[in-house]
Amino acid sequence: MVKVSVILPIYNVAPYLDETFQSLLTQTLKEIEIIAVNDGSTDNSEEIIQKYQNQDPRIISISQENLGLSDARNTALRLATGQYIFMMDSDDILSHSDALKMCFEYAEKKHADFIFFDGERFRDGTYEHISDIQRTHLAEENTPYDGQDLLNLMLDHNTHNSAVWLLLINHDFMNRQGLRFYSGIIHEDELFTTILTLSSNAIFCLKKSLVRHRIRSTSIMGTHISKHNLECYLIVSDELLKFSHAPIVHKYLQYTLSKVFYTGHLIPFRDKPVVFWRALRSGYLKYIGVKSTLVFWLKA
Repeated sequence: MVKVSVILPIYNVAPYLDETFQSLLTQTLKEIEIIAVNDGSTDNSEEIIQKYQNQDPRIISISQENLGLSDARNTALRLATGQYIFMMDSDDILSHSDALKMCFEYAEKKHADFIFFDGERFRDGTYEHISDIQRTHLAEENTPYDGQDLLNLMLDHNTHNSAVWLLLINHDFMNRQGLRFYSGIIHEDELFTTILTLSSNAIFCLKKSLVRHRIRSTSIMGTHISKHNLECYLIVSDELLKFSHAPIVHKYLQYTLSKVFYTGHLIPFRDKPVVFWRALRSGYLKYIGVKSTLVFWLKA
């Protein structure tokens, strides 16, 4: 029986794939499958995937045209057979050889819908430590959390993080919720993880730092904010309000959109009217707030 399905979307990450695969194949939890989806890479990522697939039958390789991260993950999820799902970025590294074993055993023991843990960011090329991603210090181990209460806690302490690579998710629970990634957008984790959280009353934290997340200049996180970033956050906002109008959703939108539009002053001025009009037309000005609106328009 497969205990953990590792979802690994791959796009032009050839220089990092050896390290990523090695951190997975040396895991002490052996009952895993690694579903590697080559999302239209134009480098030699496919050759590296095939090299490791030939070495280890637990690797399942799929190639498709470049459709984006959401579709690559959804492709893998259709094939996943594990009891739990771990979604790993293809240039990241698991910090411990026992990482998946610790997560699986803890989630099973607690009958968790999903568990969350900590990680760290490091800069590509130098292995320079950038920052820790810490939020488990706000929660207690062995204590079940309701999603609304947990999201409230994280928003109040400014530690909300939507990254799916900081979660181990019960596959049956995810399927019961009908959760998949919204196609064609970036910041898709914001939508997926928020709905996942608000759908659960059995969330547990594991006070371990288990993932080293690489920041690359060419990655989504490493690039400057653009009109597209803001447009995708607005789509996320639309979809969350379709899901629920509970007070916690409005709180989340205020937390998120005020930050997004504050940073949005960096986009070219020619792109600002259409984005702001879209937000205004959707009724999101109340979430953006006066300060972020002024910064968006006036700060150079």
